[in-house]
Amino acid sequence: MASSSSVTSIPAPEAIQVLVSSLADESSIVREASMASLKDISSLNPLLVLDCCSAVSRGGRRRFWNVAGVFQVMALGVRALDKRDVDPSYMAKLAKIATTEMISSKELNADWQRAAAGLLASIGSHLPDLMMEEIFLHLSGPSSALPAMVQILADFASADALQFTPRLKGVLARVLPILGNVRDAHRPIFAHAFKCWCQAAWQYNMDFPSHSPLDADVMSFLNSAFELLLRVWAISRDLKVRTSSVEALGQMVGLITRTQLKAALPRLVPTVLELYKKDQDIALLATSSLHNLLNASLLSETGPPLLDFEDLTVILSTLLPVVCINNDSKEHSDFSVGLKTYNEVQRCFLTVGLVYPDDLFAFLLNKCRLKEESLTFGSLCVLKHLLPRSSEAWYNKRPLLVEAVKSLLDEQNLGVRMALSELIVVMASHCYLVGPSGELFVEYLVRHCALSDVDRNDPENSKVKLGRFCPIELRAICEKGLLLITITIPEMEHILWPFLLTMIIPRVYTAAVATVCRCISELCRHRSSNISSMLSECKARADIPSPEELFARLLVLLHDPLVREQLATQILTVLCYLAPLFPKNINLFWQDEIPKMKAYVSDTEDLKLDPSYQETWDDMIINFLSESLDVIQDPDWVISLGNAFTNQYELYTPDDEHAALLHRCLGMLLQKVDNRAYVRNKIDWMYKQANIAIPTNRLGLAKAMGLVAASHLDTVLDKLKDILANVGQSIFQRLLSFFSDSYKTEESDDIHAALALMYGYAARYAPSTVIEARIDALVGTNMLSRLLHVRHPTAKQAVITAIDLLGRAVINAAENGASFPLKRRDQLLDYILTLMGRDENDGVADSSLELLHTQALALSACTTLVSVEPKLTIETRNHVMKATLGFFALPNEPVDVVNPLIDNLITLLCAILLTSPFFFCITISGEDGRSRAEQLLHILRQIDQYVSSPVDYQRRRGCLAVHEMLLKFRMLCVSGYCALGCHGSCTHSKQIDRTLHGNFSNLPSAFVLPSREALCLGERVIMYLPRCADTNSEVRKVSAQILDQLFSISLSLPKPVGSSTGVDVELSYGALSSLEDVIAILRSDASIDPSEVFNRIVSSICILLTKNELVATLHGCTAAICDKIKQSAEGAIQAVIEFVSKRGKELSETDVTRTTQSLLSAVVHVTEKHLRLETLGAISSLAENTSSKIVFDELLASAARDIVTKDISRLRGGWPMQEAFYAFSQHALLSFQFLEHLISVLNQSPVDKVDLEKGNSSSHSADGQIEDDILQAAMFALTAFFRGGGKVGKRAVEQSYASVLAALTLQFGSCHGLASSGRQEPLRALLAAFQAFCECVGDLEMGKILARDGEQNEKEKWINLIGDVAGSISIKRPKEVQTISLILTKSLNRHQRFQREAAAAALSEFVRYSGGFSSLLEQMVEALCRHVSDESPTVRCLCLRGLVQIPSIHIYQYTTQILGVIVALLDDLDESVQLTAVSCLLTVLESSPSDAVEPILLNLSVRLRNLQICLNTKIRSTAFAAFGTLSSYGVGAHHEIFLEQIHAAIPRLILHLHDEDISVRQACRKTLKRITPLMEMEGLATLLNLQYFTSDHRNDYEDFLRDFTRQIAQHLPSRVDTYMVSTIQALDAPWPIIQANAIYLASSMLSLSDDQRILALYYTKVFGMLVGKISRSADAVVRATCSSALGLLLKSTNSLSWRTARLDRVESFRRGHDSESKM
Repeated sequence: MASSSSVTSIPAPEAIQVLVSSLADESSIVREASMASLKDISSLNPLLVLDCCSAVSRGGRRRFWNVAGVFQVMALGVRALDKRDVDPSYMAKLAKIATTEMISSKELNADWQRAAAGLLASIGSHLPDLMMEEIFLHLSGPSSALPAMVQILADFASADALQFTPRLKGVLARVLPILGNVRDAHRPIFAHAFKCWCQAAWQYNMDFPSHSPLDADVMSFLNSAFELLLRVWAISRDLKVRTSSVEALGQMVGLITRTQLKAALPRLVPTVLELYKKDQDIALLATSSLHNLLNASLLSETGPPLLDFEDLTVILSTLLPVVCINNDSKEHSDFSVGLKTYNEVQRCFLTVGLVYPDDLFAFLLNKCRLKEESLTFGSLCVLKHLLPRSSEAWYNKRPLLVEAVKSLLDEQNLGVRMALSELIVVMASHCYLVGPSGELFVEYLVRHCALSDVDRNDPENSKVKLGRFCPIELRAICEKGLLLITITIPEMEHILWPFLLTMIIPRVYTAAVATVCRCISELCRHRSSNISSMLSECKARADIPSPEELFARLLVLLHDPLVREQLATQILTVLCYLAPLFPKNINLFWQDEIPKMKAYVSDTEDLKLDPSYQETWDDMIINFLSESLDVIQDPDWVISLGNAFTNQYELYTPDDEHAALLHRCLGMLLQKVDNRAYVRNKIDWMYKQANIAIPTNRLGLAKAMGLVAASHLDTVLDKLKDILANVGQSIFQRLLSFFSDSYKTEESDDIHAALALMYGYAARYAPSTVIEARIDALVGTNMLSRLLHVRHPTAKQAVITAIDLLGRAVINAAENGASFPLKRRDQLLDYILTLMGRDENDGVADSSLELLHTQALALSACTTLVSVEPKLTIETRNHVMKATLGFFALPNEPVDVVNPLIDNLITLLCAILLTSPFFFCITISGEDGRSRAEQLLHILRQIDQYVSSPVDYQRRRGCLAVHEMLLKFRMLCVSGYCALGCHGSCTHSKQIDRTLHGNFSNLPSAFVLPSREALCLGERVIMYLPRCADTNSEVRKVSAQILDQLFSISLSLPKPVGSSTGVDVELSYGALSSLEDVIAILRSDASIDPSEVFNRIVSSICILLTKNELVATLHGCTAAICDKIKQSAEGAIQAVIEFVSKRGKELSETDVTRTTQSLLSAVVHVTEKHLRLETLGAISSLAENTSSKIVFDELLASAARDIVTKDISRLRGGWPMQEAFYAFSQHALLSFQFLEHLISVLNQSPVDKVDLEKGNSSSHSADGQIEDDILQAAMFALTAFFRGGGKVGKRAVEQSYASVLAALTLQFGSCHGLASSGRQEPLRALLAAFQAFCECVGDLEMGKILARDGEQNEKEKWINLIGDVAGSISIKRPKEVQTISLILTKSLNRHQRFQREAAAAALSEFVRYSGGFSSLLEQMVEALCRHVSDESPTVRCLCLRGLVQIPSIHIYQYTTQILGVIVALLDDLDESVQLTAVSCLLTVLESSPSDAVEPILLNLSVRLRNLQICLNTKIRSTAFAAFGTLSSYGVGAHHEIFLEQIHAAIPRLILHLHDEDISVRQACRKTLKRITPLMEMEGLATLLNLQYFTSDHRNDYEDFLRDFTRQIAQHLPSRVDTYMVSTIQALDAPWPIIQANAIYLASSMLSLSDDQRILALYYTKVFGMLVGKISRSADAVVRATCSSALGLLLKSTNSLSWRTARLDRVESFRRGHDSESKM
């Protein structure tokens, strides 16, 4: 494509010069854009770019601060040069510039230095010799740039070893002479360079092994450098110099001659080893160098090793402690450094081992024998690493290694033990473990498998720190190692079996039993086919434990099912495998029983959820033992097992829970033995071994004694007597030792506690037929009173448990048919209550938790004693209740202790109820039934304080107690009494002694059962009914069940003779059935609505109550309404309303009066406002359903007096009479008259008479003041009326809805006018009334609208609020629109501006919903069109807005009229009116017919284009959107006309696609999509569907611009001229972002256009403008876009000649812009 001559004359060099200058711009986006453009064009004319860059870089950083950016561009330009364009002289100049800049500062490694180095590297890629020569110039003589030059050479060597290595000689020749003068600070750089050069030489030799560049000269240079580094730099005081020198020497040792290396070794080796005294980073460096040194010295192919093993011992001795670095690094974050160091050390040892394997083996064993921690640890790690690799060389030395390892088995250091354990596993894998030594090593692993988490065996005085080793890690290593050698190494089976059996018994290996058992299981599984040989191996060895010993040990170790490694499961598995060792008949039983036990403990997480899992599991173990002994049936074997149990007491400490289980196991075994002497001997031993000071051990002993007593009761009792006798002696000694303090109270407590428990469990497990005499003797001796002196909590618990066990033994005997009374039962109760309390004088302080445990046990024991014969006396009952009822108030925490305590308390109360003497003092007088009810009421009234407590958990406890007691009472009434609480008939039912109480079989049931009146149902119902609405779901459910039980009992009671309660039995049973249905729903569905449930409960109760019970319920409602729980109080009120509504006609005037007084009393005492309102609602309901005169007269009189005499706004808790208005508003006789009066007062208010526009707001006369007071009262009363609620009051408002709303709307405008003058009170009063109105009619949406902006004085706010209100009304109440609109249409003629604005605001919204009223719509349109010329801009806007909101089915007939109004208002002088007009136009055009728009199409297009440049973003975005909508009419005959308008608007649309305002962007996108079909460009439509069109990122927008201009150049070349004119005009737009968009659009069009005329007209012009703007614009986005646009123009094919331009054409320009390039 040919280019125009005018186009080729563009000042491209000037542009590039400006771009280069922009690299120093203050804005980062400008610098980035300039850099991007220069990178793009550097490949087109790299010489010109280099000329411009070199021109600004000559002044250095002083003239151009971003010289780093210039060097980066120059580096790109140099790399882009073609080979034929590379001018050595020019490259030399550029290299000179770079080096000059580098030597101008003493800084090192700055960004500009790195950029200059990159430029030199680019030059070196073309002319490496030239680059090196330039660097060599600065290597001669002292210079601050020497380090930088050497660093460049090092980087070049690393980047291009193939080009650098052949020139290594020249580098060395120039660098060596200056090495002696290098300062210490720069020596690390030189040393690093030597390392890089040597690495490059190594790489070159590997790639070209036949063309080695290391001739004699190079070797000489390397030898000289090596000597200097070794003799001078490596011994520098500067650590950095030493380390870098050693690193370099490590690379050089492979290049120097063997002679020189051998001579250097005596000096080099100590130098390297010296660095190991530093940190681990330096150790890694030194080890890497040392490895290279060892490889060069020992593994050379050209001669023997240069180092004898004696010479290596120092090196190896130094390396061994370095192994610890790997472990030390675990304490830090740089673990990889330690690991690398560890690997390098192992590589060093491996290198030595390849040459001197035997010597190294001896060396390592010798270090192990020294037992110096660091050397031993290192030697073991090296042996572990080398053993698999040197197995052949060391095979014959196995005994030596085994002996050396055996000598270390007693080492205490954790690190050494860990390394030793790992080495043992490696030795096992290579068959080093044989015979006794193998068992010794296995025992070592097992011993360390038994380490606990708290073992800290690492000596504190360790001389060498090996790092922080954790016993858990050592244990894990040993466990994995032991399992590994068991499973994977068949050769180890003969060592492990049966030796592992010996590891089970010793106490020291207890923690390893799980791992040992798993290993045994694996061995048995592998050799299952040869089990007989395994058994014979066990029997052949005398050191293997007997089966009895194994069974005794493993059975006790089963105790903890949650211990790690699943110990219980592993033990049970082993028992299955070892079953053949035991008597033959046990195998089948274990195969059936053990899987069940394994299943119980398989899921430990599920097990943890059961709080009693441990007790259950222990019982399972005891039962397993018992049944196993029953199956074995071998007395001798049982005796042997008993001896094994006895011998194993030494394996457990007394505080170990296993010891308690061992007691029980031995006790169970003794139960199976018939030899009394053996039993007596063993229980003596058991008591001797027990430590009764430990509660768990004491309990285990007691249970064991009980188990023995089941078969040997007398033997056990004899033992207890002996102990008791000793206790008596100790008490005598105690009396004599008060002055010597030799007696310890704790010891006495322990003995008494143990004795008590042993007696208790002996009685519990002893045969029922023989215990009566024993218990009578025990109680009769008054021995238990001596136990009251115990002080410790656990001792108290033990004594209480013992008494409880005695009582249970009596109950158990009764169950077995051997019933007898417990003597001194009341005294035992007193003992328990004494032990239960806190003794303030006690020296041993009970913890609160232990005290709760004690009290829980005491309550359980009391329940047991209350349930046995003889019966409670009244005094004992009262004493027990007084001491225990307070537990209902206990705090809720800890839950796991308090909840069982409360359960025990409830059980106790039920037991007291069932065993009360009231139930057995039946007389012929017939009072038994009443006494029963009185007893029940007595207990219930005691609990009432907790049922109504404000504390949640107290209410729950109280309700649960009441429910349980009613269950027991109902059961008693139905089927009699059972001490064990059984339902229905049972064998335990108490038979009343007829000889004592007489024969009453002929009496009617009414004399035996209580009457309904005796239950006081009215009082009980109002107590429990509020709980049915409680916040606690459980309380709600239980209280409903309480009511069900009460009425179930009442309906089951006989009807007294002559009674006339008027109860409809059939109806009552139906209500009771409904109540039970509700309870069933509550049990099955917890998510049911509580309010619905409560309603159903109240409905049922209302039917179930008799008339007298109903009156009692209503009279007692005060306390229920004042309930501390809000929901319960609300429920009580709801119940009262329900009762009054359904049964109010049954009440007499006296009943109504008393009920009203109760409700008013509740109103006075209730502080919660909501509850007060609910109570007043109940009063209204009472008035409506009974005698309204009795209620309303008093309330109205009180309200009148309060208004006159009180400041009702300051009454604490609010004015009750105000809430009374709410109740009145629900009354059918008062509501309509009251509302009518209020509306009439409002219409006569002074607010309507104030002429705000004329300023007649002066002071009022006396009459006006009275009118103001009336208005205030009217607003206040109206608000109260609206808020009253109720169906009647709401119906009154509904009937007057239109007039009320219209009045409130107009007053809203007036009040805002007053508010604007500073009078806020009328507006607040009106808003209160309006909000109350919304609440009354149920329009929550309107209430939200008022609450949101009601008090906003800004006109737009309250105008929009009225519109929102009107819209809400129109949607929810369309039938009211006509009436309201007629009232407001007339209001547009009012003189008050604010009222006109309010009316217009409402009408503009109501008109949308007037489609069903044609006559009304016509009136509204006429009024709105007439007032578009109103003097108020607000009225004009609102009228126009109303016109465009005419319903769509009617707007067609008014479209022409509306469009005429809009066209006129588009030119309005008020901007708000303009915005409204263009917004309305956008709305109208969506549905306007073509015949209405086409006549004004051109007119509208022109006006919209004028608005598109408005500074108001809303107008601008709406104008763009309206233009897009208008495009739907530009078809047919008007297509060509509108197409011209489109092409006139296209540039502006494209530019504003990336407007600052997001709404403008979106409007332009939508409009562009709508007009694209009219342009008939398929490619453009495709672009609009791509992602970047909708993106807000500028890069995406510029991509779109390029593609758009490509489409224009291809399909609309004739329009480019027009577009260019519009775009160039936009370069002066007021928005910087639009200027930038225009710059990029114009540049894109020029870069893609092939029209020579367009290029001739605009290319040079635009290019010059860009050059000027990039220099003068203050906006960074404009400058950045100019930079990108210049790059775009220069890259285009429309200008080719500039690509040959050079700097001489811009010299004058450069000089002219010299000042601009200075930064």
